[in-house]
Amino acid sequence: MYDNILIPVAPDHSHDPAEALAVARRLASPGARITALSVCDSTPGYVAAEMPVALIEDTRTEVLQELRADFKAEADVEVKVMHGHAATTILQVAKDDGHDLIVVASHRPGLQDIFLGSTAARVVRHAQCCVHVLR
Repeated sequence: MYDNILIPVAPDHSHDPAEALAVARRLASPGARITALSVCDSTPGYVAAEMPVALIEDTRTEVLQELRADFKAEADVEVKVMHGHAATTILQVAKDDGHDLIVVASHRPGLQDIFLGSTAARVVRHAQCCVHVLR
């Protein structure tokens, strides 16, 4: 059983977070802490210089509202939205917040993942805690 579980949720919601939450609940110890995290890609500096400052914050706010809507019936689930590289940020949050399990969804890998690596694959390879991958 796990005490502190992280559920990464893609900002585009390409996977239903309900399945990850159900798995997290089955693996959670009584009173466990569950956090849902969306990571918005950082905007490169040369692009950000040409964008209205409010656009980046508006994107973060929109993703946060969608994440809160996904988990509105789950009062015990904390939601977070951060900017950065998805895998790197997920791993850093897991380490900094002492998560002992990451429940991450993964698509069926294709040829492009052999060369680039998916977020889930990077999390699995580099996590310092247990990782449960959903397909």
